[in-house]
Amino acid sequence: MDLTKNQKVQQKKFKMSVYKSKTGYKIITFLTLFFSGNIEFLIFQKEPIEAILSVSVIFALVYGLFLYVNFSTKYEITDNGMLKIKCGFFYNKKFDIEKIKKIVKTSNLISSPAPSLDRIELTYGKFETIIISPKNKIEFANQLMKINPKIENKIVE
Repeated sequence: MDLTKNQKVQQKKFKMSVYKSKTGYKIITFLTLFFSGNIEFLIFQKEPIEAILSVSVIFALVYGLFLYVNFSTKYEITDNGMLKIKCGFFYNKKFDIEKIKKIVKTSNLISSPAPSLDRIELTYGKFETIIISPKNKIEFANQLMKINPKIENKIVE
């Protein structure tokens, strides 16, 4: 009796795991210095208080949004062999772990659901990639490889 792929995945149940994203402290530090430096410059230039408050509110909103995205990003390996990536309310996608081909470390700065600069790139499908930054890259990669042993793992700490 031949089983379809979905039936095989349903027969194989995996332990669900949630991996938080690594925190991007370098980016947080840069934004803090940038925003506070600009506000100090406005104060030094004796700009009207309304301008300083307006810029401060805009900076605070952007900073708060960045912190929300940074601390809410997570990568969930479901018990049915899917990788769910959630990055705030901006990004929420599922990937079939059986279609992942390769895991490599990357320093690519492209916009992605990876708040930290310590990133890994997953290659899946034909030529698609997704860049993420789980806190424990090795454990995360090992968990993926338990589900799909064909993944080429090039992560070396």
